[in-house]
Amino acid sequence: MPAAALKPKPLPTQSTAKRPVPLDLPYTPVMKRPLPPGRPREWYVTHNRRLKAMRLAIALLDSGVYVPNQARNETIRSTAQRIGVHPPSDTTCHMVRAFLRYNR
Repeated sequence: MPAAALKPKPLPTQSTAKRPVPLDLPYTPVMKRPLPPGRPREWYVTHNRRLKAMRLAIALLDSGVYVPNQARNETIRSTAQRIGVHPPSDTTCHMVRAFLRYNR
């Protein structure tokens, strides 16, 4: 018998299931862990900038902005204000558009 026949079939995900897969509710975020010590300051700045850009990209996708051309700096900054995040810099706005570009 081939080895592939012995492997159990993986469980369907939301995207491959024929009907919706129920999610475990209520959603609770994972526990935050402290960042690793001893890294250069630039690493922490970049890490936090990526997290902020990811949160903003998710909020934009939820609000219906799917294309980077639709995400101007003003749109990103108004979304940041709406979700309670400090206004992002031009670098962070550029990173948000990059997330939207590579998400497609």
